Amino acid sequence: MANDMTVRARLEAGMRFDVETGSGHHVILDAAEHNGGQDSGPRPMEMLLVALAGCAGMDILSILLKKRQDVTGYEVRIHGERVDEHPRVFVHITVEHIFTGRTIRPEAVERAIELTEDRYCGASAMLGKTAKLKHTFLITEEGERS
Repeated sequence: MANDMTVRARLEAGMRFDVETGSGHHVILDAAEHNGGQDSGPRPMEMLLVALAGCAGMDILSILLKKRQDVTGYEVRIHGERVDEHPRVFVHITVEHIFTGRTIRPEAVERAIELTEDRYCGASAMLGKTAKLKHTFLITEEGERS
């Protein structure tokens, strides 16, 4: 069974689009000024990395909570490298997962990342077709300074 999704992008001015998702949320997309935009929103290619951060982050957090890991803070940082020629696809993407919590087991985090990459995150599966994805993680015990 298909799980269809829709979006509608309406030109507002210059290169700025108001994008409405099928779930009723709005995102403004724009281009840099040197590309005819007003720099009033994220670039479309940035949104691919946003999707990866949200998809992988939500999956990993869900898995860790099911494994009863005491996660009190979580940050996902992503760096993507693109080729210079068009289409400017991502070729290397590094995803850094930064956890804060109490006695979070590194093996639980490793397994959650593995499951997310191999089974659950559609954004990771799609971006992995053109880019080499690398996940790293850091765990800081609650109360410790990083």
